[in-house]
Amino acid sequence: MEQKLNIGIIGCGAIANQKHMPSLAKLDHLGKMVAFCDVVMDRAAKAAAEFGDEEAKIYEDYKELLKDESIDVVHVLTPNLYHSQITVDALEAGKHVMCEKPMAINSAEAKRMLDAAQKSGKKLSIGYQNRFHEESQVVKRACSSGDLGEIYMAKAHAVRRKGVPTWGVFTDKRLQGGGALIDIGTHALDLTLWCMDNYKPKSVSGSVYYKMKDNMEGNLFGPWDPAAFDVEDSAFAFIKMEDGATIFLECSWALNTTDAKEAKTSLFGVAGGAEMKVKPDKTTELVFNTAKYGKLVDFNPNTRSNVAYFSGGEDNPGFLEAKQWLECIIHDTEPLVTAEQAYVVTRILEAVYQSAETGQTVELSENL
Repeated sequence: MEQKLNIGIIGCGAIANQKHMPSLAKLDHLGKMVAFCDVVMDRAAKAAAEFGDEEAKIYEDYKELLKDESIDVVHVLTPNLYHSQITVDALEAGKHVMCEKPMAINSAEAKRMLDAAQKSGKKLSIGYQNRFHEESQVVKRACSSGDLGEIYMAKAHAVRRKGVPTWGVFTDKRLQGGGALIDIGTHALDLTLWCMDNYKPKSVSGSVYYKMKDNMEGNLFGPWDPAAFDVEDSAFAFIKMEDGATIFLECSWALNTTDAKEAKTSLFGVAGGAEMKVKPDKTTELVFNTAKYGKLVDFNPNTRSNVAYFSGGEDNPGFLEAKQWLECIIHDTEPLVTAEQAYVVTRILEAVYQSAETGQTVELSENL
């Protein structure tokens, strides 16, 4: 029988209720949620009642939760501002940590987390669940097998037509550190770097835009308060890697375009290319392209089973993320998303903001 982990939840808001707690509840053979913490005690109590057992504890102060030596792992699901300090405290308390994306609001805070994980010997992973989509896994395998050859150009896509999040603190720069870039751009960049297996950025040139705060008509999630909207709605960047490869990053919560695509990547190699496209029914179409038999060839791998009653790739990526995370703790293996990889993502995001503010290209040191 596998070890069963005791899990503490720190932050019982939207991402906890939408992704983490429902996924963990389906994995009760691997772990159980025994403690819930939130600055709003009613939220912690509600989470405990829905996802804990009769002995589940609730807390208002996360430091009190960390004193419980029976807790093996915590999920840090708070606004971005608090990711670093809570994660460092949890690691120092001897807990493994799953922290929601982004790793932190800046690279200095992310580096503190990385150092604390290395010093404690505990595992630290960041919530980039889009790696677990079946099309992402297929592209990664194609890249790893060399089917695309040297990948020298890529595009990271995180574009919504009108999808500004109007709940929580997404539009609060102090608590989140930024807007669309740090919220959804981070997913697209993580996915692209992971597929390329290239984590050595050399320079970043970026622009951010604050254009849409007063233009809420047609927003998918309804209206917002313009007075409380002090983050960017769009950001674009050109990233040059040490080996000469380049990445174009596009992200927006509200871009007037008919070509919206979120958490997608396009990869261009010497031997072939791979592109994630959005079909009219909003599902993802994966297209590989190459040349064979003297002809240009495109093909679409079937990432869904056609066997009746077998769902195949329809597993929720949040569930797969949680399953892999708990299993890597139990079996002492490396998580799919490492702290070192997430740190590089944060460093690049920070450089985009720096470049936009100064109007200059940001040169990144070799020792990130």
